[in-house]
Amino acid sequence: MLTKEENERLTSVGPGTPGGELLRRYWHPVCPAEDLTQERPLKRVRLLAEDLVLYRDPDGGYGCVGEHCSHRGASLYYGFLEDGGIRCPYHGWLYDKTGACLEQPFEPGQSMMRHAIRHPAYPVEERAGLLFIYMGPQPSPLVPNYDVMVRKDGTRRIELDPLLNCNWLQMMETNVDPTHNHFLHHYMSIKLNLGRRLELDPPMREIEFEACEWGIMKRCLLADKAGDRWEESGTAIFPNVLRHHLSRGNMSLHYRVPIDDTHSRTIWVGFDPSKDGREVEQPEIPVSYNEFKDENGDFTMQDNGNQDSMAWETQGPIRDRTIERLGATDRGVVLFRELLREQIEVVRGGDEPMGVVRDPDRNRIIRFAERRERVGEPTVSTRPAERQVLSGLA
Repeated sequence: MLTKEENERLTSVGPGTPGGELLRRYWHPVCPAEDLTQERPLKRVRLLAEDLVLYRDPDGGYGCVGEHCSHRGASLYYGFLEDGGIRCPYHGWLYDKTGACLEQPFEPGQSMMRHAIRHPAYPVEERAGLLFIYMGPQPSPLVPNYDVMVRKDGTRRIELDPLLNCNWLQMMETNVDPTHNHFLHHYMSIKLNLGRRLELDPPMREIEFEACEWGIMKRCLLADKAGDRWEESGTAIFPNVLRHHLSRGNMSLHYRVPIDDTHSRTIWVGFDPSKDGREVEQPEIPVSYNEFKDENGDFTMQDNGNQDSMAWETQGPIRDRTIERLGATDRGVVLFRELLREQIEVVRGGDEPMGVVRDPDRNRIIRFAERRERVGEPTVSTRPAERQVLSGLA
């Protein structure tokens, strides 16, 4: 369990908080690029407990500013896009993409006031049909070119899950908790007659968590009729992304987007490789929107996304970790919390946390280990691994 103070430290996302300052060192997706059009070029978004306005210039570029004008607090969402900036609808103050105040129409001509104003403004970049925002110190790092986002030998899909009433850490901890698959997904499918058979997800005999350059890699020792086999089951990319291996070489990224302390959302990007491995023309990326609850507000439990969301939201807006009781099978959760603590201290010490990319050569395409199945022990790692034998599941 954690103390109340430790829990607040790990779950906070607002400006000036330990967790929030760490999360601000990374790019976060906020919406599909198709949400901003010439007809509707502005969109309200909320990220890391800040209210923002995202906009698209007439020339196709993007900007992001704090929603409330630095003058009297009116919403810039209702403002005017002019000269690559945004003008407040209340008194006409004009801000550029860096937050500099360019005009104050009714102030004296000799006034130097506007030069002292720096309105909140953040860089925006597009990747694979999504708009990303960076809210940390400058200069900003590169948007990581994870393989799912930039490979050209296949096609992509985007799914947006509904806003959940829970902290982002509840979502991310599931990414280092492979044992939940047995009951929450596969056993659930049997009970609800969803058409799956339990042998499709054989019981786990052991699980290994290995520190890697990007976060924590998971491997499971599965037992089925063909014998024991080790299988890669994905990478928890620090701080808030899951790189998942799917069937037939398909893969996905699950971005756990921290809206504020008590609200989060998953943005999912899937990649389906071409059958012959050849590059294909990249079509417009289709976007779908999921809904996990029925008309009564109850989770429908029909697939993995619904089931995960139920488990996250029903823990409460922020899980009270002072009363939890962790077991041996929660080793991955413990490791992730240790990593989160460590990286918070790295930022507090003035250094850059793990997984931040600044070298363009390193960022051409960031690849991860593919799903691997084989009998016996996994390849010996050159880095120390944490292993925990799971009892009672086999």
